[in-house]
Amino acid sequence: MLDSVFSFINEEFYASKVSAQQLDALLANGWRHFGTQFFRYNLGFYEQEIRLVIPLRIDLRGFSLSKSQRRILNKNRDLQTVIRPIEITAEKKELFERHKQRFKEGVPDSLYDFLSIDAASVPCEAKEVCVYENEKLLAASFFDVGERSISSVYAMFEPSAARRSLGIFTMLLEIEYARTGAKQLYYQGYAYEGNSFYDYKKRFGSLESFDWRGNWHSFDAGDFDYNGDK
Repeated sequence: MLDSVFSFINEEFYASKVSAQQLDALLANGWRHFGTQFFRYNLGFYEQEIRLVIPLRIDLRGFSLSKSQRRILNKNRDLQTVIRPIEITAEKKELFERHKQRFKEGVPDSLYDFLSIDAASVPCEAKEVCVYENEKLLAASFFDVGERSISSVYAMFEPSAARRSLGIFTMLLEIEYARTGAKQLYYQGYAYEGNSFYDYKKRFGSLESFDWRGNWHSFDAGDFDYNGDK
């Protein structure tokens, strides 16, 4: 509840380089970044309301796939996937232009709203998941690599292939990459208290939320009443 928010947090700084260990520490304290801008805030404006911002992460040591997530993986078995260092190409820029038409407000201008020019290494190591149907790019997502965690930055997909749930599919591929690399945590970014466009981030097992006091708690979307504690 907004009347239980202890203090307003709205902070930022710029950094062209952070180590894997530093990235882990920043993520654990509610920080995100787009390019070289690092930020964190606990209140946001969504659909003409001030909402509490909820940083989310998955404890991969206890994570298991739900039935619906297994269906998404099976639905997309016919596609080809690759994970590699980020490279912004004309093909990805064109996909971004189509994907952003889904948004009614806060429409981004460019992929560089989220990524630096040297996105594979600035401000930290980062990779991309690319999903192809034959040679056509259907989806791409971008994530940071820490020492013990990875963090989703941005994802986009072909609007005409919405039935494939490619946004969730790329998240699942990122999670699989993290687990294969013995990472312990997967940060999927911010969501809001109450219903919002970002509720898909809440539909994962072993989910935790940050209380803005330095603590992470088990998250249950069914009975969540955010007052800084569970």
